[in-house]
Amino acid sequence: MRLRLPEERPTEPPTGYKIARPVLSHDGTRAGFTGVSLGAGLPYGVLDEAGCVYGRRHRAPHRRCDCGFHCVHDRATAEALLCTAEHRRAALLEVTVLGAYIRFERGFRYARQRVRTATLPPCPCGAAAVLLADAGWGRPGWRVVESACGRCRGGRAALTPAEFARLAGQGLRVLAAPESSGGEPPGLGMPELMAEAALLQARLDWFQSELARFTGDQRG
Repeated sequence: MRLRLPEERPTEPPTGYKIARPVLSHDGTRAGFTGVSLGAGLPYGVLDEAGCVYGRRHRAPHRRCDCGFHCVHDRATAEALLCTAEHRRAALLEVTVLGAYIRFERGFRYARQRVRTATLPPCPCGAAAVLLADAGWGRPGWRVVESACGRCRGGRAALTPAEFARLAGQGLRVLAAPESSGGEPPGLGMPELMAEAALLQARLDWFQSELARFTGDQRG
């Protein structure tokens, strides 16, 4: 005798929450997300279908496998995942659960999803994100991008949240979390301070040469 799981037939697709890292294709024409655990090596689009991460030919989600998309039921549970050091740069996603799914105590494992909203964390300095800048690492064919403010972007390639949403398509909304006071205090790092000192020294040298020209002092 085989036990059958109870079947649900909701009038509307369930809503779930998860965390993921925004990614940009190597040619800059597509945007999507990559997971932070089991599915980290398989970037996905805003509207996408899950496959088995182990390469098996069964359809996800399979009862005897842990394949498929994963999400939790409530937003607070997903936000709590962002407290760990390795996940603090991840975005919070609100998703629509589509297709077949398996319900668990805290969430779903399911076949298809649509990402409705992506909320970007603050920049490490605490300012609200205004850009998504190259994080310096990625997956084959995809570059991970992360929240940044204008000051902390530096010389990194970057795009705005609106540009990311346009490349991702499917009506994705990209929001920025409010400014945080828990990050590093804003200010200049050592390279910036050295550059400022060099600029001030150059201005001082110019001022002294101009002063010498007017006073007739040519000692330098």
